[in-house]
Amino acid sequence: MRLFAFGFSYSARALMRRLEGWTAAATYRDAAGAASLAAAGVSGISVEDHDGLVRELARAQAILLSASPGPGGCPALPVLVPALAQANAFPDWIGYLSTTGVYGDRNGGWVKEESRLAAQSVEGARRMAAERDWLEVGRGMGLTITVHRLPGIYGPGRSSLDRVRAGAARRLKAQGQVFSRIHVDDLATGLAASIARPRAGGIYNLCDDEPASNSDVVAEAALLLGVPPPPEQPLDLEALSPQARRFYAESKRVSNARAKAELDWRPAYPTYREGLAAILAAGG
Repeated sequence: MRLFAFGFSYSARALMRRLEGWTAAATYRDAAGAASLAAAGVSGISVEDHDGLVRELARAQAILLSASPGPGGCPALPVLVPALAQANAFPDWIGYLSTTGVYGDRNGGWVKEESRLAAQSVEGARRMAAERDWLEVGRGMGLTITVHRLPGIYGPGRSSLDRVRAGAARRLKAQGQVFSRIHVDDLATGLAASIARPRAGGIYNLCDDEPASNSDVVAEAALLLGVPPPPEQPLDLEALSPQARRFYAESKRVSNARAKAELDWRPAYPTYREGLAAILAAGG
């Protein structure tokens, strides 16, 4: 069995580790990307190597699309669709990684996959368009496209533990503001479960069970590290960077009920507490 990933992302690497017995290939754009893939033992294909892409797609059982969309849409679309057609490829599963940002701000309310999409940022709107484009490709070409909407991803090397250690963690507090998140290993098991149960047009929220404020997560990280937590500060959107402003401008609780019901998936780290403790125990 072979996985092809468009983009060697943090999520793609986690899925590759999860799929035991599989081989993998991923795209690269420059020499540094090629070297990174080689160091990881993953076959590398340049995004400009059309013939190589055709060969890889013809042998892939699963394809992961994790590259962020730009002003022109998903960068994988114009590269892979012609190659898929030329290869006459019909992989068992093609998974597009989207974001829960497509739901926009819900003032702390719950959202499900069937909830109205109301992206408030340029990035969220681009993800909405990329979802639509890939689902249309699936219908037009008879491909099994699935969409996975993700909140903030954390894991080894990318958690509040690192920010607390570096002295860069902040506890910004706004009344009632909460976010969902997911440990990267739970994301990988969710994608593996989708690969095992492919459904054309399937859309899934992959997140943990307990939406929480960023302030609470930072406080837990400090507690685990045995250091005083940073003091809470009132949220001031105007004082934040544009990226942070987009993040803190939204508050919602994301339901993972469909993924649990359809994919028989359960997060190993149902809250940030278990996730952070596991990262620390593993030396992260």
